[in-house]
Amino acid sequence: MTFEPSRATVELLDARRTRRLLERLPEGSQPTSEADAYAIQDLVAQAIGPVVAWKVGSATADSEPFRAPIHRETLFVDPARVPAKMFHVIGVEAELVYTFERDLPVKGAPYSTAAVLDCVGAMMPGIEIVDTRFKVYGGCDPLAHRADQGNHGALILGAPIRSWRSLVPNSLPVRLEIDGRVACEVVGGNSAVDPVRLLVWLANEGSHSLGGIRAGQVVTTGSCTGTIFVNSGAVTRATFEGLETLEIKVD
Repeated sequence: MTFEPSRATVELLDARRTRRLLERLPEGSQPTSEADAYAIQDLVAQAIGPVVAWKVGSATADSEPFRAPIHRETLFVDPARVPAKMFHVIGVEAELVYTFERDLPVKGAPYSTAAVLDCVGAMMPGIEIVDTRFKVYGGCDPLAHRADQGNHGALILGAPIRSWRSLVPNSLPVRLEIDGRVACEVVGGNSAVDPVRLLVWLANEGSHSLGGIRAGQVVTTGSCTGTIFVNSGAVTRATFEGLETLEIKVD
């Protein structure tokens, strides 16, 4: 059967618009490879509008990273409150986020680590809310969830700092509190270990099908705390040593 990403695109866009959640993707549009999943991701992204941010992660320090584009409607800058009606499920993660102040357009030769970092303007704390357009979170093939924007729900940004080069991400203590209770407290905590590797991969490979990394975009680099599911009304507080604390309420 010929793979038809457009059918999955229509279903995912309809689920976003109507909140009629999916059991699975239609026959013939179920991804069987990372390339298939990204083909669906990209078509959905192009239909939603300009990419303003990226999420990128990796299961281990050495495995191939994965990514998803993020759009204006799910990007929040230091708000006190995020509306719970946006989400089917509310999974919170504390993440390190980088903002880019210069373009990294698609080109033939790969960017060096130094070239990528020279385009970074600041680091900030972030809270990603994971969600799904499927009826059951994690209930489908992982590639289907990758196609569904990598389970992205929203990204909340805290206060940026420009002196970020003095911070060593995999040595930073991080604490995630829910309603005043410590839900996770670790050092580093990111399964990718080094987020800089993820930024370089995104610049050299992951962002190419949607035009590369652009000035003004932010990149969140994966959970440092795992995913913690909360109910509407919960207050989440993320604290990275060296960065300002970020607190949000989802209700």
